[in-house]
Amino acid sequence: MSHSGLNHIEKRAAFSLAAVFGLRMLGLFMILPVFAIYGEQLIGFSPIWIGLAIGAYGLTQALLQIPMGILSDKFGRKPVILAGLVVFLIGSVVAAMSETIYGVVIGRALQGMGAIASAILALAADLTREEQRPKVMATIGMFIGLSFTFAMVLGPIVAESFGLAGLFWFTGALTIGAMLMIQFMVPYSVNKAPRGDNVALPEQITKLIRDPQLFRLNIGVFILHMALTACFVTLPKQFVEAGLALEDHWQLYLPSLLGSFFLMVPFMIFAIRKQKEKQMFSLAVLLFSLTLIFLWYLPLGLFNLVVLVILFFTAFNYLEATMPSILSRLAPAGKKGTVMGIYSSSQFMGAFAGGVLGGLIASNFGESMIFLVMACCGLLWFIAATGMKQLKKSKSFSFKTTITCEQQADDVAEQLINMPGVIEATLVHAESVAYLKVDEKTVDFKKVKSLLKPNLS
Repeated sequence: MSHSGLNHIEKRAAFSLAAVFGLRMLGLFMILPVFAIYGEQLIGFSPIWIGLAIGAYGLTQALLQIPMGILSDKFGRKPVILAGLVVFLIGSVVAAMSETIYGVVIGRALQGMGAIASAILALAADLTREEQRPKVMATIGMFIGLSFTFAMVLGPIVAESFGLAGLFWFTGALTIGAMLMIQFMVPYSVNKAPRGDNVALPEQITKLIRDPQLFRLNIGVFILHMALTACFVTLPKQFVEAGLALEDHWQLYLPSLLGSFFLMVPFMIFAIRKQKEKQMFSLAVLLFSLTLIFLWYLPLGLFNLVVLVILFFTAFNYLEATMPSILSRLAPAGKKGTVMGIYSSSQFMGAFAGGVLGGLIASNFGESMIFLVMACCGLLWFIAATGMKQLKKSKSFSFKTTITCEQQADDVAEQLINMPGVIEATLVHAESVAYLKVDEKTVDFKKVKSLLKPNLS
């Protein structure tokens, strides 16, 4: 139960896997700020196909995250991650060589088929101790956030210099860099952790989808990424119409994103220190929804756009940063991988739905209606978020146990759950592992050990 910092292997795993994740997401995000404009040059252009091209990767990502995680259990993390990156590279090449919107959609769908998020997160879990794992996951999350920021800045610059094809070739080059990092920088490991803690298990999915608290987060991340993707069907055009040339869009995105980070940090600190996480979360959802309403209602001059984009990304980044943390605390002990698999699939399915809906709404009702429809979805999310339970401070631990019989496991689990400080207890006697979610300030670890007779894994 060491509470020291990351060791050498964990640091190497954290930064190399975070860099791989970030490079891949950078390539995916760079299309967002430019495709609504450059896509008009492709044969077969229409708003619906633009939306499909933006969101296509989300559908294949959502469908393949869990299968790819299971394959990584069977064949190893690195081979599956490398195979996924190869597929992603092929998709980038197909999109780069396409002169039609249909070819770009196929390329984007192929990119999504390289669904390696679950395998990367599982490898990160394999290479880290339980008590240090949140730091590693936070590092990966930070790199994803940075990749989004860089993508908003680099996308318009690369597209202006090399065109849409150059954007996809650049994505391919980033993918090759990620493959080299996986092969030569990420430590090798043998997975010894029970699957349910790292990778989604299909047999548990239905029960966890129905969990009311988890459902609120899953539908929330679906709406969050649906709105983001849908808005980028029209936002770049709004900037151009407001007098900002495409090659200058980075001058709006960079200060907007940096400003949003500075604005959200004090709210995060306040929420944690004052234990107002539920209230601040609900307010962020409300801000997100109101910003979309104002984007629909107000005249979109450059000043209004700048202010509203800053507020939009403040709410977006706050929600994007806090939801995985909340999810990990709500996840049943020993089932974090399954919960995260459902969450990731919801996220990517939202991106697909946003692209499709954005294109359909723009084609039939005008582009400004995208903001109103997404705002209505956000308000429904706000209503759902107000029903969340107040979050308890907790931390998850895994223990080895000598208990091998089901009846004994049931008896010990009952004793554990009645102990002060133990929020949840799960004993997997077939694998000699016990998972406990506890309040560290009040739990008696010596008594826990005396019941399980283990060594902490």
